[in-house]
Amino acid sequence: MDSAGSLPDAGHVLLVEDDDGMRLLVTRCLRESGYRVTGCRSGAEMWLLLPEGGVDLILLDVMLPGASGLDLLRALRSRSRVPVIMVSARGEEADRVLGLELGADDYIAKPFGRPELVARVRAVLRRSVLAPAPSATRASEILTFAGWRLDLRSRALVDPEGAGVDLSGAEYDLLLVFLDHPGRVLGREQILELSRARLGSPSDRSVDTLVSRLRRKLDPPEGGVPVIKTVRGSGYMLAAQVARA
Repeated sequence: MDSAGSLPDAGHVLLVEDDDGMRLLVTRCLRESGYRVTGCRSGAEMWLLLPEGGVDLILLDVMLPGASGLDLLRALRSRSRVPVIMVSARGEEADRVLGLELGADDYIAKPFGRPELVARVRAVLRRSVLAPAPSATRASEILTFAGWRLDLRSRALVDPEGAGVDLSGAEYDLLLVFLDHPGRVLGREQILELSRARLGSPSDRSVDTLVSRLRRKLDPPEGGVPVIKTVRGSGYMLAAQVARA
């Protein structure tokens, strides 16, 4: 396992990449951009490092010896909400869709340039654990819709029965898009433009997959009115009134 530097203020990235050359390049790139990086070569090493805590984001390669990155993501999501960016040399639509379906927060295809890598890491961290804490004097920002409650400060979503519902970073950003535009039909292109997340491109199914994931979490009891409706040939719409507390 590669040793980490000491730049705690920028965030700690755990890089899981079995190619020594690629791991060295990505590590150097992120450290030069102010991030603390720990590199490892396999899922087995990743599990050894995680209990130590202090990991703000995982860069997880899809093609790894032993368990694949997608297998590791599936296992990781059963126990942790740490943000994950999947990395793959294939960059196929099926990989992106599956990665989002399993709970990845973003996806980057090799080869990629330094600006893209740093921008994606920065965006995911900004959306999640490194988001600035609100002022103590700031009023609580609670959005309510169809019996649901979303706290914009803690990112906590509570269902009509009072139970908490976990959202990935991409799911949270998508929900905010709908809550900012209730009753408006949004197509793929509009969702991509309005969202801070990098959800894919209008030509693939990444957005549709993410919408499906979010809809399943917001599904009402049998016979209830769906919170997010599909408008055939046009896109999706939040079919609920939104109020701010």
